[in-house]
Amino acid sequence: MTKRPRRSFTDEFKNQMVQLYLNGKPRSEIVREYDLTASSLDKWIKQHQASGSFKEKDNRTDDENELIRLKKENQRLLMENDIFKAGSADNRTKVEVIRANQDRYSVSAMCRVLNIPKSTYYYISKKTSEPDPIIADVIEIFKKSRKNYGTRKIKHQLEAKGIIASRRRIGRIMRENGLVSNYTVAQYKVHKQPVNQDPIPNEVNREFNDRAPLEVVVSDLTYVRVGGKWHYVCLIVDLYNREIIGYSAGPAKTALLVYEAFARIRYRLDQISIFHTDRGSEFKNNVIDGVIETFDIKRSLSKKGCPYDNAVAESAFKVFKTEFANQYVFDTLEYLNLMLVDYVNWYNNIRIHSSLGYLTPAAYRKLAHKTVV
Repeated sequence: MTKRPRRSFTDEFKNQMVQLYLNGKPRSEIVREYDLTASSLDKWIKQHQASGSFKEKDNRTDDENELIRLKKENQRLLMENDIFKAGSADNRTKVEVIRANQDRYSVSAMCRVLNIPKSTYYYISKKTSEPDPIIADVIEIFKKSRKNYGTRKIKHQLEAKGIIASRRRIGRIMRENGLVSNYTVAQYKVHKQPVNQDPIPNEVNREFNDRAPLEVVVSDLTYVRVGGKWHYVCLIVDLYNREIIGYSAGPAKTALLVYEAFARIRYRLDQISIFHTDRGSEFKNNVIDGVIETFDIKRSLSKKGCPYDNAVAESAFKVFKTEFANQYVFDTLEYLNLMLVDYVNWYNNIRIHSSLGYLTPAAYRKLAHKTVV
């Protein structure tokens, strides 16, 4: 039995594995897909839960923990001192200070320090936190409309009941209570941008198969909804084995996103012969041109308005949308990046491709390498 070679992992990688586990990915799948040992993953999870750090020095002894406790106690005293400084503020500010710290100190003690009667605190606190009196009416009208009415029709129905409310107020109530009309469908609005008019020919000419490793890489961008706003993902695909060799995600559709995707490529960039894209302006930038010129990569552009010239990238994004983007709800860009890393790993190392004889991109590259040797 061959001895397993020793591997080293960055803190970023360890954190990604822990986050995948905490977000519900089975422990056995993480171990299998990333070729880890179960003991290593368990150790990272315990370290993350204990200290949030993967460095041994951060997983302290009892004496060190006692020192931390004393530092926290000192911090509490400093916070109490800060509360005392607010003693000269108006009552509303004092109430906000007490509410912000009521999980740490007793309300009675803070009222004494700030010289404000408890009755005043509870009166102002209740006054500022009372729910909107028309919430029940808005919810009732919305449900009776079978979730079809928006702010305009709800406002009309409220007026019929003798309740005057602005559409902005109604919209706020709907957002706070998760009321989304069936007619409110998130749609991507296409923003017209100038296209790349450079007289660069199509070097690929739709010949996508039988390419050598890194002979031709293709790229494109697509949109993903994150926290109610559109974000963008850039993928770079090697035509040789359909492997996603570069990827990035961000809030803006810019050349920086393409540059970040290039930065993730683990192969030598001077081995890339042709970089093929459509004529989007995000691929025409001094930063991208600098990368192309530095590593002597030939550019290839599709014809304007002809998606078939970049069919592999279009196909990759169709798969990406179906298998990834439409399967998750991304609340933050950080969560999108975490799941994107996991999907690319699965796509390259686990998912079989019919165009590769039902092999994974990684297995296809490895098999071809053995055949050459």
